[in-house]
Amino acid sequence: MYTQEVAATTAARLATFEDLRALEDPDRVEIIDGALVQKAMPSVAHSRSQTQLIVELGDFNRRHGRRPGGWWLFAEIHVEYRSHQICCHDIAGWRRDRVSEMPSGWPVKIRPDWVCEIVSPSHEKRDMVDKPSVLHTAEVPHFWLVNPEEKMLFVQRWSPAGYTTILSASSGQTVRAEPFEAIELRVGVLFGEPEDDD
Repeated sequence: MYTQEVAATTAARLATFEDLRALEDPDRVEIIDGALVQKAMPSVAHSRSQTQLIVELGDFNRRHGRRPGGWWLFAEIHVEYRSHQICCHDIAGWRRDRVSEMPSGWPVKIRPDWVCEIVSPSHEKRDMVDKPSVLHTAEVPHFWLVNPEEKMLFVQRWSPAGYTTILSASSGQTVRAEPFEAIELRVGVLFGEPEDDD
């Protein structure tokens, strides 16, 4: 379990994977800018959005075929960008044409091609400022923010100056959002709106 004692112990230096691995329960702990940080416990709304997005993108989580395919997609996965930057992403994906073998290890050391964070009210700065900064430095091409409180989806693309929001959508809208333009995504489904009966 992450404790105040661990935080005090590592405050004088930048934390690394060894500090993370030494924790009794490291699954929901990250290293952001060298600090051990506890992830927010997911609310029902957070869990619903995360689960539903994985379902909606399910056809991509396979080799190319008749359906979109072409990705490795994982939830709650630790990725090491630098020795003092290890994020536990709500969802992350790797293009199979770039990463032919399934990413492995803990943490994964290959940078993703897409990351999605579900915004937690108690950790908005971390989700909307701190992590995007880490991802931008690592040149992760695509970054999504899903905000269950506002029922909004923000799709962002890497650029040298920072992430550029190329699409923002809310419940009631159906979008094609890069890098998953091959499907139509009903945004409201991520926030509990009924699915189509087809």
